[in-house]
Formats: sequence, structure tokens, C-alpha cells
Amino acid sequence: MSASTASTIARSPLLRCLAIYRSMPVLVGVTLLLFVLVNAGLACQQWLLGLAVHDVTQGLAVLRLADGTLDHAPALRWLALLGAIALLRAVLLYAVALASQQCNQRLLTQLRARIFSHIQQLQLVYHWRHGMGELVSRTTRDADKVRDAMITFWRQGVDTVLVLVAVLGLLCWYHPALGLVPLLLSAVALALLLHQAGHLVMLDRATGAAYDRVNQDLSEGVTGVRVIKSFVLEQQRSERFAREVAVFARQARTALAYASSRVPLPQAIVAMGHVWIMLYGAVLVARGQLDLGQLTASLLLATMLVFRLEGVGRAMQAWSDARSSAGRIWDLLDTPLVLDGGSGQLPSGPLGCRFTRVTLSAPGGGKQILGGCSLTVAPGEVVALVGATGAGKSMLAHLLPRLLQPDGGAVELGSDVAGWKDAASLELTALRRRVHVVPQESFLFSDTVAANLRLAAPHASDADLQRALALASADDIVAGLEQGLHTRLGERGTTLSGGQRQRLCLARALLAAPDLLVLDDATSALDAVTERRVLAALRATASRQTVLLIASKLSTVLHADRVLLLDGGRIVASGTHAELARSQPAYRELLGMDGEGAHD
Repeated sequence: MSASTASTIARSPLLRCLAIYRSMPVLVGVTLLLFVLVNAGLACQQWLLGLAVHDVTQGLAVLRLADGTLDHAPALRWLALLGAIALLRAVLLYAVALASQQCNQRLLTQLRARIFSHIQQLQLVYHWRHGMGELVSRTTRDADKVRDAMITFWRQGVDTVLVLVAVLGLLCWYHPALGLVPLLLSAVALALLLHQAGHLVMLDRATGAAYDRVNQDLSEGVTGVRVIKSFVLEQQRSERFAREVAVFARQARTALAYASSRVPLPQAIVAMGHVWIMLYGAVLVARGQLDLGQLTASLLLATMLVFRLEGVGRAMQAWSDARSSAGRIWDLLDTPLVLDGGSGQLPSGPLGCRFTRVTLSAPGGGKQILGGCSLTVAPGEVVALVGATGAGKSMLAHLLPRLLQPDGGAVELGSDVAGWKDAASLELTALRRRVHVVPQESFLFSDTVAANLRLAAPHASDADLQRALALASADDIVAGLEQGLHTRLGERGTTLSGGQRQRLCLARALLAAPDLLVLDDATSALDAVTERRVLAALRATASRQTVLLIASKLSTVLHADRVLLLDGGRIVASGTHAELARSQPAYRELLGMDGEGAHD
């Protein structure tokens, strides 16, 4: 591929999608060959039809013999020949449809897989900035639009080019003037269609944005159904959804009306070629330069051009829609992953963590959340981190497995004995296997209990699962399910209570056996007795596992060796619970101790 061609493809999102066909050269080659054969058969069919009509007009198709009987053999031969060609073209058209469909489905499959894979690897910041509805639209509607454009690429792009070559070639073979004038008229018509494509892209971008809002509303209506029912919002949400659908429908109608109104003029221009062939063909017949069979074939070819241009008009609309969709897809795919891991490896054994003057701002260049934050957690230590809502506790936790990247400072893992490694220099997969964050929002996939647990350890036995469940005090949950470990959970685990989901997520994290476990308020939905059992089990593993408890409850903090107080973007106090309760009024207020801790 030349540099200029590569540059053109890089600039055009739709051509970048089309370039995926390079991964299936044999299938694409066979499809192109079939299209060539189909259209060569078309030209041959029309040429033979002209010869047959000529024989009919000259009285050569049915002959009167000397005895007065009629010989139908010539007509039957023409009938058999034309029928055989029509049958062969039908078989080839079926093969073309299968081959082109295979191309399109493989392209769609590869494109969707690429989008999904990229979405999975993007930073959390990107997901916070872009709603679920928008990301789903890229994988569904936009990918479907590109697939539809590829269908028109074969049917109206490749096929129409080959038809034009066959039709104009045969017309020029009859007489150059019969082919050149329709060629010029077709060029003018295509130029008009191309001129409108830019505005169609703008209209489809507006339609796509409206569809994103519809999809987002639909996603929130399904995932937030409990909140909607709790606050009796059914009517309000339905009316909001209806308004978004109405906006989408209006945008779609505008785009469709614009595209439909621009097809008749180019079609009329191409139809003038039909008139030209009729008038000039009659002159050629009168001069004896063309016979009636050839004129009939020429008129049929001209009619075919008119119908083809109507298809090209629809194809231009599909391509304009797809240009907009492809642009949105490549906007996503071109988003850098940023958090590429290094090649460094962590030392074996328990891990501690160390923050040195770490700074972090809110996504999108917002306010500073952490400013010069420094702390150290030793290997095997159980440390609680407390702070006001919005202080940045969860953001700090996300820095450890590099779900987020700090703006400045260093996040290090290791120990004083084995040495400290900058998290940014570590191989990402290995890092996240050894550092695990359990968020407050528990998420379970719509699969069996066992499958959800084995996400952390694919080769774990049922006995391993039971041990992890016991550590998380979740064994009673599984015991109460009809099919035990093999019970299928509803979407996001909604068939379970909030506390049950939290315990299963804790069991999954414990099954992974990370060296550094961060619980981001991950016991908030548990009752005091269950929480005490879970945290006691965690303390029993503290010799081989470091635990950071992000806590908002006094009952959680009491299980820590040491407590860190986060305020104003930095650690302002560190010590045991009793020490902070005596010396830090802000700490007592956060935990609702009302000053009583000062006397403990």
C-alpha cells in the first residue's frame, strides 16, 4: 500500500472499516470473481437477446418449410440458450449473496469484538465521562450502520460499477455515441448524489446523538427500576423516554426526507440517456447502422441504468449514515488506553503500599482531589482509611491497581526489605492479580454462583469455592439456594439482597488470594454480626495479606491496626483508633462518636 493510499484510509473512518476486509482475502477475492461473472453474464444475456430479437424481426426465428409447415427449432434454440444463461445467473446470484453476506458478517463480528475489547481496556475515567447508552450504541447501532454500508458496497458499489462497465461497453460496441452520452449523464447524476453526502452525514450525526440519549434512557430505566418504583417515577420516566424517542424520530425523518428529495433529479438526468438511445438509435436504424434487435437491447440496458441509479441513491444515504457511525466508532477506537503497563515484576511475599506526594484531579480537569498525599502501609498490616464523603478515598484506592493514574507523585508497592516498585513500571496483569479492590457497589454477572466466583480463580475446585465462601460468611447464602453453587443469578445479582451480593463479592476477592486487598466500604450492607465475622476472618489472614479498609462505620474501624484520616487531599492524622478518638475532633465527628471517644 502506498503512503498516499494509507493516508487516505487513515483520514476516512469508513475506509478504515472497509480495510478490515484485508483480513479475509480469499473470501473477498471469491466474492469479487462471482460479481464479475454475474455481470459478464448480464452483458452476454442482453447481447444474445438483441440477436434473438433481430432473428424474430427478420423472420429467422420461425421458418416456413417448403411443405408449408413451420420450423420452430431456431426459436426453441434461442429460448433454451437464454433460459440456460438466466438459470446460470440465478445460481451465481445466489452464490454472490452468500459470499457477500459472509464478508459482511465477518466484518461486523470483527468490528464489534474490537470495540468491546477496546471498551474493556479503557480507563475508568472514560467510562465516567461517557454513559453506558453511548458505548452500547457504538457496539450495536453504529456497527450495524457500517455493516449496512458494506452490504450496499457490494450490491450498489461493486455491482453497479461492473454493470456500468458491461452496459456502457455493450452500448459503445453497438455505436460509440450510444454509450458516451449515457456515460456523461451518469457522471453528472453521480456528482449530484455525492454533493449531498456531506449534509447527510451532519443529519445522521444529529440522529445518532438522539439515539444515544434514547439508549441511555432505556438503560437507566432497566438498571434503575428499583429507584423508579420506590419514588413512583414510572409515569415521569415514560414521558421522558417518549420525548427522547420523538426527538430521535424527528431527526430520522429529517434525514430520510432530505435523502429522498435528492434522488429524483439525478434519476431524471440518467433517464435522459434512455431518450437519447431511443432517438439516436432510431436514426442509426434508419441508416442501417443498427438493427431492431440491437436497439431493443440498448433500450433495455438504458432502463437498467435508470433503476441502478435509484439504488445508488439509497446506497449514498446508507454510506452517509455509515460515515457518521464509523466516525463515532473510530473516535472510540482511537482513544488511547494510556495505562499501558511496564515490564517490571513485584517481589514475592506480602505487599505493602507507599504514596509519596501523590496528586490527583477529578476527571476532565476538575478540582484537585488529592494534593501531596503521602502514606505507608506495611506488609501484613490492617489499616483503615476514613474521610468525609468526597474526600477521595475511592480514588486513592483506584490508584493501587492502576485503575487510575496519578497526576503527580509516586505510588509504590513492595516493602522495606524487598524494595519498592513504582506501580507505573509494573506489568499490568500481574499487578492486578496481586492487588485487588472490592468496591462498595457489588457487581455479579448473570451466571451461576460458581462461575461468578471462578472469575477470580478459573481453576478453583468446588472445595476452594466453599472455603472462600466460609471466609466471607457467605456459605449460608449458597446453602439456601436451590441448586447451590450452580444456581443462576439474575442480572447484576438482583435476585440477592445487597448484603448477600457484598458477601459473594468478598468471597470472590478472597478466592483470588491477593497480596494487597482493598475493601472500599465493601461491608457497608452487612449487619454488625456478619461484618465482625468477615473482618475477623480477614485478620486471620493478615500475616500473608495486607488489608486496607476504606470505612465509614465505627464497627469496621475497630478491626484495624491503624487508622489514617484523609482530609483536604492528604493524610492529616495516623494512629490507633483510640489515639485519633482522643486527639482528632474531625475523626470523632466522622464516626458519630459525639466526643465520647475522648474518654475511651
